[in-house]
Amino acid sequence: MSIFKPSRSHTRAAKRLSQATKVGLAPGALIHLGERKTEQPAITLIEYGEGELLEYCFASTAEAKAHTPRLPVLWLNVHGLHEPEVMAEIGRRFKLHPLVLEDILNTNQRPKIDDYGDYLFMVARFFEIDGDNQQISSDQVSLILGRNFVLTFQERPSGRFDPVRERLRQNRGQIRKLGADYLAYSLLDAIVDRYFTILESIGERTEELEDTMLERPRPGSLQAVHQLKRETLNLRRSIWPLREVINSLTRDDNRFFSPETRPYLRDVYDHTVHAIESLEANRDVIAGMLDIYLSAVSNRVNQEVRALTVVAIIFMPATLISGVFGMNFKTMPLLDLPMGFMIAIGMMATVATTLSIIFWRRRWME
Repeated sequence: MSIFKPSRSHTRAAKRLSQATKVGLAPGALIHLGERKTEQPAITLIEYGEGELLEYCFASTAEAKAHTPRLPVLWLNVHGLHEPEVMAEIGRRFKLHPLVLEDILNTNQRPKIDDYGDYLFMVARFFEIDGDNQQISSDQVSLILGRNFVLTFQERPSGRFDPVRERLRQNRGQIRKLGADYLAYSLLDAIVDRYFTILESIGERTEELEDTMLERPRPGSLQAVHQLKRETLNLRRSIWPLREVINSLTRDDNRFFSPETRPYLRDVYDHTVHAIESLEANRDVIAGMLDIYLSAVSNRVNQEVRALTVVAIIFMPATLISGVFGMNFKTMPLLDLPMGFMIAIGMMATVATTLSIIFWRRRWME
């Protein structure tokens, strides 16, 4: 399945167009807002019990509509959110509120959680690193937890939930024993764990950039600092709200998670706090790098000015002596002597050498 990579200007124009088409419509209108990242939506279903697991891949909504689940727990995953007909059918099948479907199709949501009585609706964000230019991009992932089902909606295939699928297939751990709430925890854990990979990448790039700026700052370093600032800001906008989402899930009055699953949620909450602390540490370093850059540039300018000043001072006595002997007087000392020229040159060399020794001892010529 190919992935579209439109230009930034094209993406902004598409978002403006989508927002314009949304104006004036009734709440709950199914219109996709955001970038289209897949050609065709892909619908997969995993239904499982403690001793059995079945997997399905539906090529059309008609095929999905005809399917009747057999096992107690369902996990329906959708890649591609640009076809409202698919979302409308899923909403009808699982009795989802129109506002939930609207939020899923709007891929510019901030992480949040909403309780709709029979199910929980959660929004988070995935972050990916482009291996070529180390640029960080993000995708929205929506998760719905019901009594016996979990629905996930992703903008494109990312492979980040594949480890959870493998654990289900191989029946490792307690994932088949504790029901849909444990599956939802596993998916949230996969989302949070990905943040550490992104933060590690940002930390390595920050350290390399800091060393480069301390050794020899370049004009491109300033652009790299602003790029890191934008990336950490986007991460912060996603991790901080996600912490509140997970914190609300760990409360004892949450009826969607069993007492057996809540300790695992508290562990995910601890991971989120750890990720926030790492992010804030990186932000402090990045904020200080601008001062490092300005200080390094200023120090470099001062060194160059000092070098030029030293050269000017060394040659200034020679300029003075040559100026004196260049005056238009008929009678001047040394003018009539055969060694007058050599004496003047010797005076220039002596003064220049003396000044050079003085500057060298003061370490101004390093």
